[in-house]
Amino acid sequence: MSGRLAGKRAVVTAAAAGIGRAIALAFAAEGADVLATDIDDEGLATLGGGGVLRVHALNVTDPDAVRALFAAEPAFDILVNAAGRVDGGTILECSDTVWEAAFDLNVRSMHRMIAAALPGMLAAGRGSIINIGSVASSLKGVTNRYVYSTTKAAVIGLTKAVAVDFVAQGIRCNVICPGTVDTPSLGGRIAASADPEAARRDFVARQPMGRFGTAQEIAHLALYLASDEAAFTSGAVHVIDGAWSA
Repeated sequence: MSGRLAGKRAVVTAAAAGIGRAIALAFAAEGADVLATDIDDEGLATLGGGGVLRVHALNVTDPDAVRALFAAEPAFDILVNAAGRVDGGTILECSDTVWEAAFDLNVRSMHRMIAAALPGMLAAGRGSIINIGSVASSLKGVTNRYVYSTTKAAVIGLTKAVAVDFVAQGIRCNVICPGTVDTPSLGGRIAASADPEAARRDFVARQPMGRFGTAQEIAHLALYLASDEAAFTSGAVHVIDGAWSA
């Protein structure tokens, strides 16, 4: 198959819905052999599977499962870390349990996936790692996003550390920092609010463009970073937020 990613193998986490799903589909459409992973078996099943897009149930917070996946697969050229969770509240509402769970999924899972993927990439002398961060991080203070913003700031540091450690060995590592994106996750948080219609209006009102971003728009950026077109790009923070953080 031809395409910008023809001949490349990619693994994408949180691929059953939202940003991860859009990235997996975009990569497959451009010729990559994509392994779409998630804990959501039903969501993965709707991707179809087969051909250049295969599915695999994976809990990225399970170290043994992560190691087993990479032990069973040939080396990947591309890794996209899209798994994450959004916790609301200030520091006064963040228990130790919430803190640990947020860091385990938002940061430690990326550590696990990168550590497992890197040996194969290093052996091949090439690789593109793309982490999904957020402008709610070290880039912008957002109310009631204390632990979420803290974890996403850590993702930026993790990305830069990996980038500088392995740049001479052909590995690129970048982070995409979206603003507010219209995904099932966002829809669920809005629906769970006391007044969903007012919550949606408030979310839209804070967007300079007057709309949410789309998962497909994030996928377009990920596609560029995964491709050889971005061969000189590593260690960079790629903000895509409709000027929310400008």
